[in-house]
Amino acid sequence: MTLTRTPLALALLSLVTVAHATDDAASRPQQARTLPSVDVHATTASGYRAADSQLDTFGSFGSAPLHDTPAAITVITRAQIDDRQPRSLSELVRGDAAINDNYAPAGYYQDVSIRGFPLDLATGFRFNGMIMSAEQLLALEGKDRVEVLKGLGGLEAGVVEPGGLVNYVSKRPADVHTVTVGTDSHGSNYEALDLGTWFSPSFGLRVNAANEKTHPYIEHADGRRSFISIAADWKITDKATVLLDTDYQTSGQRSASGYQLLGGTVIPPHPSRTELLGYQSWQRPVGIHSSNTTLRFNYRFDDNWNAQVSAGHSHTVIDDNVAFAYGCFYAASCASGATPGYFFAPNGDYDVYDYRSPDDTRQNDELRGVLTGTFTTGTVDHEVNLGASAFRRTVDQRPYVYDYVGTANIDDRVVPAFDPSPNQPGPSARRLTSWQRTLFAIDRVHLGEAWQVLAGARLVRLDERAYDDAGALERTTRMTKTLPQAAVLWQPNAPLTTYVSYGEGLSLGREAPYWTSNGGTTLAPLHSRQVEAGVKYAVDDALDLQAAIYRIRQSYQFARPDDTAEGFTFVQQGQEVHTGLELNAAGRITDNLRVTASANIIRARAEHTDTPAYEGHQVVNVPRWRTAVYADYSLPFAPGLAILGGWRYAGTNVATPDGATRVPAYHVFDAGLRFATSIRGHATTLRLNVDNVFNHFYWRDTGTSGGDSYLFPGMPRLARLSMTYEL
Repeated sequence: MTLTRTPLALALLSLVTVAHATDDAASRPQQARTLPSVDVHATTASGYRAADSQLDTFGSFGSAPLHDTPAAITVITRAQIDDRQPRSLSELVRGDAAINDNYAPAGYYQDVSIRGFPLDLATGFRFNGMIMSAEQLLALEGKDRVEVLKGLGGLEAGVVEPGGLVNYVSKRPADVHTVTVGTDSHGSNYEALDLGTWFSPSFGLRVNAANEKTHPYIEHADGRRSFISIAADWKITDKATVLLDTDYQTSGQRSASGYQLLGGTVIPPHPSRTELLGYQSWQRPVGIHSSNTTLRFNYRFDDNWNAQVSAGHSHTVIDDNVAFAYGCFYAASCASGATPGYFFAPNGDYDVYDYRSPDDTRQNDELRGVLTGTFTTGTVDHEVNLGASAFRRTVDQRPYVYDYVGTANIDDRVVPAFDPSPNQPGPSARRLTSWQRTLFAIDRVHLGEAWQVLAGARLVRLDERAYDDAGALERTTRMTKTLPQAAVLWQPNAPLTTYVSYGEGLSLGREAPYWTSNGGTTLAPLHSRQVEAGVKYAVDDALDLQAAIYRIRQSYQFARPDDTAEGFTFVQQGQEVHTGLELNAAGRITDNLRVTASANIIRARAEHTDTPAYEGHQVVNVPRWRTAVYADYSLPFAPGLAILGGWRYAGTNVATPDGATRVPAYHVFDAGLRFATSIRGHATTLRLNVDNVFNHFYWRDTGTSGGDSYLFPGMPRLARLSMTYEL
C-alpha cells in the first residue's frame, strides 16, 4: 500500500509548489516563460503534424528536420493523444498501418511489431532518446509526443530488432495548469493534473500526475494505476542547458491469457472478449513498479558546433501472477499425443497453471556523448555527428512457480475452481548482464542546392552473460560488428524530398522454445539489411505526405520439423524477407479538417528454409494489407464543436507457420466529439470517444511469446468521456 500512495503524495507536494510559483510568474513578461532557444530538442507541431523529432537530432540522420530525414518516421502528437484518449500501447499505435500488436495482452505490458518484425522490449523503446526497459505499462500523461522510426535503426541504436524504434518524448516546462477527469462506459475513474511554470528566465518546471481505477471489458480484471513525472529545464548560461526528466508509476491488474489454436490448426469458433480464461479467485494482480530518468546536458560552442552528454536510467520490477491458460498436456482429450500439448485441445480444453514470478527486475543504464557541427571544405558543406555510448542491462529473477492445477474448457460459463500450488518462488539471482559499447559517426554532405549524401557507421561491441537459476554461467556472447548506413537525397525544390537509403543492423537471437530439441538455447545474434526509397512532400506548412518502399532481410528463426524426439529444432536457416510500401499523410487539409492516414502493403516471406511447408506464404502475424484513417472536423456552424472519426482495416492474418490457418480480415470504426468552451472564464474541453462503434468482433493479434502462439480478440465497443479544465 505504501508504494501505491507514494506517487500521489509526491504529486500533491510538487503541485502545491508549482501552483504558488504560477501565481508569482503571472506578472513576468512572456519571454520569461519561453523555452530557451539553446534547447536543441524543441519541436514545432501543428495539431496532427510535427516538423521535428528527437530521432533526427543528435541521431543517425544528422541534425535535420523530418522533411530532410531519409527514413520513415511517424510522430504521434500531443493533440492526437488528447483526442484519442489511448490507455495502452496497443491503442496508441493503431493509427499507423505499419505497426501491429505482437503479444499484447490486456493487464500486462505489451509489445508491437513494425514492418512485421516484433520489437525487443529490452532495446526497442526509448525515453527521450535513451534506452528504456519496456516491460512496463504505458503512461502518456507526461509525454509531449511519441515518435516511431520504421525500419532499421542500426546506426541510431546499435543492437536492435530491424522493425524500428519507439521513442517517448517528455513534455517540457510551460505555463500550464490543467486538471482532467474522465470515465468510461464500464465505470472506470481517471484523474490527471498537468502543472508547470517558468520560475525565472532560466529555470522551468513541469509536473504531471495521474490516478486511474479501471473496470475493463474483461471480467475479474479491475486495475489501478498511479503516475507522476517531473520535467525541469535549467539554462545555466546562454550556451549551456540541463534537462532533467523523471517519472514513476505503480500499477496492478490481473493479466488476461490469450486463446490458442484448437489442436494447433483451428481458430476457436465461439471466443469471448469478456471472459478471463483460467480465472481463479486466488489469482493476484500483476504488479508493475517502474521508473525512468534522463539527464541531458547541451552545450553550444558557437553557431556551428554543439555537444550533448546524456544519461538514462530505467528500472522495472514486475510481480508476475497469473492463473495461466496454456496448452493441453494434462487434458484427457490430448492424452493420445495426436495434438501438440502446447496448443488448446481440439474440443477447447486447456490447462490452467499457477504462475508466480515476483521481484522480476529489469534495469537499463546508458551514457552517451554526441558532438554535432558544420564546416565547409571548398564548395562542399558538411554536417557531422560524432559520438560514443555505453549501455548496460541487467535482469534479476527468482526461480518461479509454474505448476499445473487443473483443466478447463473455453466454453465453460464459470471456470472450475482449483487449488493453487503449495510451492514458493526461490531467492533472487542475477540472470543476465549485457553490455553494449559503441562508437558512431555520420557526415551529411551538401552537394549544391539539390543533392545531399549521408554516410556513416556504428561500431558495436556486445558482451553478454546469462546465468541459470543456480547462478552458474549458462551463456556468453561476445562480438564486434560495424553497421554502415548511407543515403542519397534529391530535393529539386523546397517542398519535395526524395531519397534512397541502405543500412545494416544487428539483433539478438531468440531463445529456443522449451518444446524443441534445443529448448532454452539462445541462438546467435542476427545481421539484417535494409534498402529503402522514399518521397516526402510538404503540401504547405500544415500537411505532409510521404511514401516509402522498403526491403528488409534477416535470417529466419523458426522451429524446424525434424526426426528428433521432440519433433522440432529451433534454428536460424534461410532468410525472412519483408518487402513493403507505406503511404502516410498527416496535418490539416482545410481550415476545419485535420487528418492522419496510413496504408501499408507488405509481402513477408520465408525463403530458402529447406522446409517447403513454411515457404511461399505470409509470415505469422503480418497482415498483408493494413490501413488506418483518423479525422477531426470542426463544425463551421458550431464554434468549438468537432466531430472525430476513424477507420481501421487489416487483411487476413496468418496464425501458423505453414500458412494453413488464418484469422479473418476486419474493419473497425471509431467516432467521437470534442467541445471546447469556457466555464467562468476558464478554458474547458470535453471529449467523447467511442471505439469500435459497431461492436465488431475481430482478432487483433496472432503473435508469439517464447515460441508459443496466441490469439487475442480486439476490444469491444467502449466509450470514454473526459473533461480538461484550465485552473
